[in-house]
Amino acid sequence: MTTAKENYNFQKIIAVTGVILFIIKLAAWHITGSVAILTDALESTVNVVSAFIGLYSLYLSSIPRDDNHPYGHGKVEFISAAIEGTLITGAGLLIIFEAVKNLQDPHPIGKLDYGIILISITAVINYLIGAIAVKKGSKNSSLALIASGKHLQSDTYSTIGIIIGLIILYFTGLPWLDSAVALLFAMLIVYTGYKIVRDSIRGIMDEADEELLKKMVDLLQSNRVENWIDLHNTRIIKYGNTLHLDCHLTVPWYLNVHEAHNEIEKLSKLVNDNFGESIEFSVHTDGCLEYSCEICKKNECAVRKKEYRGQINWTVGNISKNHKHKFTEA
Repeated sequence: MTTAKENYNFQKIIAVTGVILFIIKLAAWHITGSVAILTDALESTVNVVSAFIGLYSLYLSSIPRDDNHPYGHGKVEFISAAIEGTLITGAGLLIIFEAVKNLQDPHPIGKLDYGIILISITAVINYLIGAIAVKKGSKNSSLALIASGKHLQSDTYSTIGIIIGLIILYFTGLPWLDSAVALLFAMLIVYTGYKIVRDSIRGIMDEADEELLKKMVDLLQSNRVENWIDLHNTRIIKYGNTLHLDCHLTVPWYLNVHEAHNEIEKLSKLVNDNFGESIEFSVHTDGCLEYSCEICKKNECAVRKKEYRGQINWTVGNISKNHKHKFTEA
């Protein structure tokens, strides 16, 4: 099964689960009359909407590239995540509003034991499905799946807050406690929504992923071969679960086309073996110039013009520059 298909199938599970849990929460509200449970049910409506938005985005991102979309359709995942993050934030604000309203005018609550049991079941299921979604999304580089998983987990946190409030209310009879706890966890929901929106904007704007770039640069540096004299003008762009790596690789000028291509193949295989097959490469080879001799460790070079003075270690800071490296005194 392809990665895109796996993501899409799991998003189906999330969507169906969201509908079922929403029905359970509505039943709990109907039984207890708790405004806190009602706010949790309202938050679950966002789960359902977000799940189907995520499902549609994963469907689009799984469509093969075509003439109109030469890089595929993966960017739609960022839009999906932005919508979902906005909905999460809105749900958090709605819960805050309802919690404050209920603090001012508490409503009587009945059959709390049944309500607590039902809501606890939804919390456990939500968290488990959310944790699996985040794990699968991270493994398959799917922002939409990660967003769905984080949303389910944030829903669990708010549900836990409501459960705590209901338990305390059950034993103390203080009706304002469930709203106070729900208010606290609603702030966490708002923060989670903000982070998802922020990540989606980063993707839409092609903001550099410093952590990913560092891992890749460290891998290339630690496995560097003597024909890889220099690496520069390196960029990573994310399209759904596909990463596009662009870079310039300096090799000895006297290599023929096939030999230079073999060096690119070595680099590509190294990265794919460690980061998966979802990375596509666009590597431009540059022939070394006279000043490259000072940073080139290649032995038995018959055309060396200058003595070797020291290798320049590749870092995130220097491989993204659009010029070749030169040796300078410390």
